[in-house]
Amino acid sequence: MGLAFSAGCSVPSLAQAQDADAGKTVFKQICSICHDAVKDRNRVGPSMFGVVGRKSGEVPGFHYSDPNKSSNLTWDAVTLDKYLSSPRTMVPGTTMAYAGLKDDQKRKDLIGYLSTLR
Repeated sequence: MGLAFSAGCSVPSLAQAQDADAGKTVFKQICSICHDAVKDRNRVGPSMFGVVGRKSGEVPGFHYSDPNKSSNLTWDAVTLDKYLSSPRTMVPGTTMAYAGLKDDQKRKDLIGYLSTLR
């Protein structure tokens, strides 16, 4: 009985799965001001096409800040989640003006969408 109660209590705390469609909406609302989802189409920020699995500072034709170039990050889901929550905390000196996406589910959905950009 205690085990069933314990398992039942943990269910509401489980995070929702990624929703790439919802993440596309987040991208359009927040990220597309500076970033594009199209390969080789840089804007104020670099193209997000192929970002998942890419090393920091590697989009051809984009001028990165020195801190971003030298951060030696690989943009996987964990790194993106941490960066998107507070870019300037993770990469002090970055020129990314965005303060961070505090909503855990929106970040998860956004990362799900970014993962589709291949």
